[in-house]
Amino acid sequence: MKIELRSAAIAAMALLALTGCRQDMHDQAKYEPYEASDFFADGQASRLPVAGTVARGWLREDAHLYRGVGEDGNFATTLPMPLTREFVERGRERFDIYCSPCHARTGDGRGIVVERGFKQPASLHEARLREMPYGYFYDVVSNGFGEMSNYAAQIPVEDRWAIAAWVKTLQTSQYIAVDQLSAADRRALEELE
Repeated sequence: MKIELRSAAIAAMALLALTGCRQDMHDQAKYEPYEASDFFADGQASRLPVAGTVARGWLREDAHLYRGVGEDGNFATTLPMPLTREFVERGRERFDIYCSPCHARTGDGRGIVVERGFKQPASLHEARLREMPYGYFYDVVSNGFGEMSNYAAQIPVEDRWAIAAWVKTLQTSQYIAVDQLSAADRRALEELE
């Protein structure tokens, strides 16, 4: 009985000591956001980041990849990654998801939302847009244009480039000269006529 009483007393003291520590953790000295402070000359406890600070993983030094511009500051005429069949297919898939509701799968600007009363976007097959480089389409997807909002938050950088590659593929598919087609493609075209 004596041992049980002693054990109970030790347990009670330990429990009491632990509750005291918890309260000290709640009442620690700290400033709340936007609270006034006498420590800094401007009277604010919250500090602004040091000028030029970049969050980890957000340093975007490659202007070609992240802004779609070349060394001369104009829209990039090349892709920052290799043009492969898989890359173009990824662009088609992303285009169908994000762009085709307005631009249609063919890029003619007669997507399903236009049928529902939204303003019709420009056809991607207009002469002015066929002459635009890859970087222009990357920029439009990233920053939006006219009625189109930006998709930078929804579409990763590499997929924006893949969409640009698919747009150029769509344009080429509609305006390629017959003499530029392979012999097999020319035969298939002749069979359609």
